[in-house]
Amino acid sequence: MKSISTTVNSGDAPAQQAGSADVNAVMGVREWGLILILSVIWGGSFFFVGVAVKEMTPLTIVLCRVGFASMILLAVVRLTGKKIPASAGVWGTFIVLGALNNLIPFSLIVWGQTHIDSSLASILNATTPIFSVVLAHLLTREERLTTNRMAGVLVGWVGVAVLIGIESLGGFGIQVMGQLAVVGASLSYACAAIYGRRFKSMDPVVVSAGMLCGSTVMMLPVALIVEQPWHLAPGAATWAALLGLSAVSTSLAYIIYFRVLAIAGATNILLVTFLIPASAIFLGVVVLGERPGWNAFGGMALIFMGLIAIDGRLIKGFRRQKGLIRGN
Repeated sequence: MKSISTTVNSGDAPAQQAGSADVNAVMGVREWGLILILSVIWGGSFFFVGVAVKEMTPLTIVLCRVGFASMILLAVVRLTGKKIPASAGVWGTFIVLGALNNLIPFSLIVWGQTHIDSSLASILNATTPIFSVVLAHLLTREERLTTNRMAGVLVGWVGVAVLIGIESLGGFGIQVMGQLAVVGASLSYACAAIYGRRFKSMDPVVVSAGMLCGSTVMMLPVALIVEQPWHLAPGAATWAALLGLSAVSTSLAYIIYFRVLAIAGATNILLVTFLIPASAIFLGVVVLGERPGWNAFGGMALIFMGLIAIDGRLIKGFRRQKGLIRGN
């Protein structure tokens, strides 16, 4: 799950996430359609990575993803008449956000997928909201842990334990390291959501373009020095996967994300988290021939139960319905 906030804090106090006040925004057919499209697009990112890692190295994949996506979003910024600030201070924040929201998590996910299936990676990535509520409690003044959220965090972590498996207690093998890398990516996404609150007065597409440009500048020397990508010889399928990863699962995804966020609010966007693993598992099984084990589905069910508790709407609806029944 790509987590970026559309708000920025202009002072010392953390700003509310855009749309957080509109937690009961009505979800019409169009909004549900955009949510489903976004879940497929982001779920497809795990599939694209699963294809690309067969012929390309992790850091080079990340460089291509952020580099191509930055060029696309810069074109969108220009065509829509927007401008990216030239201030060194603003670009410094773009670089920090790029590190937290692109450089670190993308690298960890791609490296993790060299050792684990795309379907498992997508499920582990769904832990981002679990990290987010804990960090929001620790680092902000207005988003405190409630009983429901604490229960959701605990249940979610039980799900992660089921996914990784009890056998991992005997030692950290390369598969476990791959799983922990994806969990680390989720933590980085959550940190990006907290840090991104400072961008309150800036257009979100401009923030995305600046963030991806900053990520490209950081990633370019690292990929060139560490992996020397000019020695690689990727085929047509790999280039197609990279194009899909950058143009569809990054550039287009951000545009749709902000559209849904503006219409339906920040709470409703959490619904994407529940749907991403479904599309990723489908593509992984049908196209890549992956076979998730029982622990993958058991862990996913527990993580989703935790997310339901964190979201709170289903529980509130159940309590409200129960109260109506008693009232009758």
